[in-house]
Amino acid sequence: MNLGTPSFPMPRNEPVLDYAPGSPERAKLKAVLAELKSQSADLPMVIGGREVRTEKTIDLRPPHEIAHKLGQYHMGGDEHVRQAIDAALAAKAGWAAMPWEERAAIFLKGADLISTKYRPYMNATTMLGQSKNAFQAEIDAACELIDFLRFNVHFLSEIYAQQPISGPGMNNRLEYRPLEGFVLAVTPFNFTAIGGNLPTCVALCGNVVVWKPAHTQAFSASMFMRVLEEAGLPPGVINLVFVDGPVLGDVCFNHHEFAGVHFTGSTKVFNLMWETIGRNLEKYRSYPRIVGETGGKDFVIAHESADPDSLVTALLRGAFEYQGQKCSAASRCYIPSNLADEVRSKLVDGVRTMKMGTVEDFGNFVNAVIDEASFDRLADAIAKAKSSPAAKILVGGGCDKTKGYFVEPTIIETTDPKYSTMCTELFGPVLTLFVYDASRFEEALATVDSTSPYALTGSIFARDRDAIVLATERLRNAAGNFYVNDKPTGAVVGQQPFGGARASGTNDKAGSAINLYRWLSARTIKETFSPPTDYRYPFLSER
Repeated sequence: MNLGTPSFPMPRNEPVLDYAPGSPERAKLKAVLAELKSQSADLPMVIGGREVRTEKTIDLRPPHEIAHKLGQYHMGGDEHVRQAIDAALAAKAGWAAMPWEERAAIFLKGADLISTKYRPYMNATTMLGQSKNAFQAEIDAACELIDFLRFNVHFLSEIYAQQPISGPGMNNRLEYRPLEGFVLAVTPFNFTAIGGNLPTCVALCGNVVVWKPAHTQAFSASMFMRVLEEAGLPPGVINLVFVDGPVLGDVCFNHHEFAGVHFTGSTKVFNLMWETIGRNLEKYRSYPRIVGETGGKDFVIAHESADPDSLVTALLRGAFEYQGQKCSAASRCYIPSNLADEVRSKLVDGVRTMKMGTVEDFGNFVNAVIDEASFDRLADAIAKAKSSPAAKILVGGGCDKTKGYFVEPTIIETTDPKYSTMCTELFGPVLTLFVYDASRFEEALATVDSTSPYALTGSIFARDRDAIVLATERLRNAAGNFYVNDKPTGAVVGQQPFGGARASGTNDKAGSAINLYRWLSARTIKETFSPPTDYRYPFLSER
C-alpha cells in the first residue's frame, strides 16, 4: 500500500576523519587493528542468509606482513554458485514487491552503521586485508561506501519521479521494474567501496544478486556483508560467494535467468565475459545488461605555464597513494622541457621523503602491493627499465618480498613516448616521465591521446587558459574523468561520477543516476478513460 511519496533529498558527502595524533578516531582505529590481529577470522560464504563453510580454506595474510595469519575464508565451487542463484531467485519476488522506500531504508541504515559503529572495522579490515594506510581506508571503506549507499537512494528517487505527460482523456505513467532473473556482481580488491556499491546499487533497484569479490578483498567484503545483515537485508537478496572466476562464469553465463553483470576488474576478463555472453544469447530470457569499469593508463600532461609545485604534488599523490593500485592512478606524465629540471628534482626529493612499511605505523605513506603476482609483475617491469637504453630509474626501483610485497615508489624517465611503461597498465607504484619540447604542446596532446587503448582518467596542468581549453578539446575522448590542475584520482560520489570509455569500460558512471538506469527495465502504461467505440476516423467521411 502506497500512502505517500517519500522524499530523499540530495545528501551531503560523509566527512573525512583525519586520524591526527591524539584524535579519538585514531585511538579507536588502532585498538580495532590490534583486536583483529589478535583474533583468527573465519569467513564463510553467505548464501540465502546462511553461513556456508567448506573443507577448502584459504589463509588471509596481510600483504605487508605475510608471516601473520589473520584467519581464513571458505572457498566454494560450482554447486555453491548454483545455490546462490537459487537463493537469489527464491528471494526475488518478495524483494521486488517490497515498497522501494523500505528497500532504501535498509541501505540508508547500512550507511549509518558504517558511519558509526562499523567505521573502524570497515577501515581496519581494509587496512589489514588490502594494505591501505588509515587515510586511504577512510576515504574508501568509510566515506565513499557511505556516499554510494546514500546518494544511490537519492538518485533512484529522482528516476522514479520521472513520468511522461498525459493527453486529454488518458493517463500515462512509467514503471521502473527490476530486471528479470539475477545479476552477477564481480568486484576488485582495490576499493572496498566498489565492492560494496556494485551489488547494493543493483539490489536497491529491486534486483537480486550473486556477489563475487576478489579473494584479496575477502576480509572487508565479509565485514560489509555483516553490516548489510544487521541493517535488515532479507536473506537471498545479495549472496556472497568465494569462488574462482572460471567456475563462476561457467555457471552464471549459461543460466537462463542471467540478467546482467556489474563488473570492475581487468579489461581482459571483461572482454572474455562479453564474448561468452554474446555466444550464449539464445539461452537467456532477456538481453543481459553488461556494465564494466576496467583498466586505465592514466595521464598527466603539463603545459609550459604549469605551476611546478602543484604539478609535483599531484604526481606524488596521484601515482603513489595506495601504491598506485587505483584504476585512476597517474602512471604516465608528459613534462615540458622548460619545467623538466625543476619537476624532476622535486619529484625525486618528494619520493625520498616517503616512508614505506606496515599499515599499523601511521607514518607510512606507502604500504605493500596486493600479492606476489603483482609484486613479480612490477619487479619485472622495473628490472627491464634498469637495463633499457630508452629508460632510466630516477628514484626508487627497490623490490623486496621477504616480509611483505614491498615495491618502492619508482619514477622512470624515458626518451621514448611509446616505451612499454608508458603504454602498459602496471597497477603499482611506478610513474613514467617523458619530457617533450615545450614548443610542441599540440603534438604532445596527440601523443597522449594515441598512446594507450584506455580512456579512464587524465589531467592537464596549466595556468594558460587557452592551453586548458585546447587540451580539454583535444583529449575529449581520452578520459572519462578529466581534471584541470588536479591529480587524476579521488573522484567523489555526487561530485565526479566515475567511469571511462575505450578499453576502460562502458562509462556507466558509478555514483550517478546513469548507472542505476542500467539495472531498471521501464514499462509504459497508458490508460484511456473513454475508449473509442468505432474504428472509423473522421477523415473517412465524405462530408
